[in-house]
Amino acid sequence: MPADLGATGALALRMTSLLLRPPVRPGTVAEVVEWFGAMQAQDLASGLWSLGARLPGRTVTDVQAALERREALRTWPMRGTVHLVPPADVRWMLELTGVRSLAGVASRRAQLGLSEADADRAVDVLGAALAGGGRLTRAQCLATLREAGLGTDGQRGYHLLWYASVRGVTCVAPTVGTEQTFALLDEWAPEQRRPERDEALALLAHRYVRGHGPVTDREFAGWSGLTLTDARRGLTAAGDLLRTVRVDGEPMYVDATLVDAAPTPAAGVLALPGFDEYLLGYRDRALMLDPAHRAAVVPGNNGIFQATVVRAGRVVGVWKRKIGRQAVTLAVRPLTPMTTGERADVEQALTRYADFLGLPPRFDWSS
Repeated sequence: MPADLGATGALALRMTSLLLRPPVRPGTVAEVVEWFGAMQAQDLASGLWSLGARLPGRTVTDVQAALERREALRTWPMRGTVHLVPPADVRWMLELTGVRSLAGVASRRAQLGLSEADADRAVDVLGAALAGGGRLTRAQCLATLREAGLGTDGQRGYHLLWYASVRGVTCVAPTVGTEQTFALLDEWAPEQRRPERDEALALLAHRYVRGHGPVTDREFAGWSGLTLTDARRGLTAAGDLLRTVRVDGEPMYVDATLVDAAPTPAAGVLALPGFDEYLLGYRDRALMLDPAHRAAVVPGNNGIFQATVVRAGRVVGVWKRKIGRQAVTLAVRPLTPMTTGERADVEQALTRYADFLGLPPRFDWSS
């Protein structure tokens, strides 16, 4: 009979998995991204801090340099959302999960006034423009499409750029200044792993569980965009790499090595970005987020997550940044009562973020 961890034990395991506490010790951007398998990063600044928060002492410049070295890249591997992924795994992930986001593409194109021929032509145009190691900014890509007679107004341009990446022709390369750039996937990440389908399902299942567990099969299906049947197939195929535990009576999967490591209880204060796997890696976030605070973290339930303050594994506040030339202003809104000492702990956590940016912090508790 699997052990019943209860909420406290489950939260301690998730803190270990998600925040890379000992015995988990990845030391590079590449290792962090591979640990998770994929990290949501539609907002680049948030994605950079998701990495920085797990790599103490690194700066935003360090993380950007690692992306320039191709330790990870951004594309749309699942759920139609941009993620950081290991470069060598991009193609099989697109074929396994990204393709599922194409299911409703015909109706979306019709809404935009685009045809299948338009989309396929955009892929060809971008492929030719980027061939030979080229790298174009988003604006240059859109201009190239317009020169070929393709409309990019409204959401058309975004759709065509997304489509080319999901088809595995392009990928999102690091920014140049503040501008997003695109490159050919085959040229930016030429060395690709080619696992068989069941092996790919097992690999994705293991990485998700390792970076998020304890989790259910439905959580894996929701995160990956796979059918529940394929999600269960992957979890089964992962075999001895996973173990089953119970959390308040519900069966969940954990990484076999972590469940034997006896993680310490959740403690400390962290400042996490809004689009972070700590919350976005799940559909049921009750273990980390009080339902009464959900509206503060996702105002209007619009999918835009606020940056969070986490204490002992639970979300206790939200924060915003305003970057100036001389300092970064960090506005904090507590969601639970905080003592003077607890506020000092929050400021210390946010100072880590300011150090990451290389700017002195200014704190604003007025909100």
